Amino acid sequence: MKIYTKTGDKGQTSLLSGSRVSKAELRLEAYGTLDEVNSHLGVLVSTLPTDQFPYAQAIQSELFAMGSHLALDGAAEFPMPKFNEALVGQLERQMDQWNEVLPELKSFILPGAHEKSAHCHVARTVCRRAERRVVALNDDAEVMEEIITFLNRLSDFLFVMARWIDFSNGAPDRIWTPKY
Repeated sequence: MKIYTKTGDKGQTSLLSGSRVSKAELRLEAYGTLDEVNSHLGVLVSTLPTDQFPYAQAIQSELFAMGSHLALDGAAEFPMPKFNEALVGQLERQMDQWNEVLPELKSFILPGAHEKSAHCHVARTVCRRAERRVVALNDDAEVMEEIITFLNRLSDFLFVMARWIDFSNGAPDRIWTPKY
């Protein structure tokens, strides 16, 4: 199978329904940003031990499933991937476990206490951008609520995970001290 089809050479692509749209369309921006998050998570997967990135494969799989749903305009005439309904709760429980041992946070923190947590912060900020894109798409076309909820929770998870990585590696939070 060839990876190139040349059908997008003029700035258009096909949605799962087969309709052709501009590659600049908000729907593509939304699911393309999910792909960016997934790629950043891949960097984390390649650098962290499994116990420091619980649910990695489930999270990445969920992002692909959600991207599939965003790439569909209208009703599906074929089976669509299902969402992992338990995953948000699992992420919340993991954040609660980490927060039990992390120092209390009273200030904003600056990314970069540890190289691996810095990658986590990049993934977090791209996840927030993905959430904004999906919310903007929801203003024009109906988006499943589960997608917005998941992205919101995932960015929280990545923030706490970054702090956990720092803590586990003996790197204290880099506290932001504003100048007034």
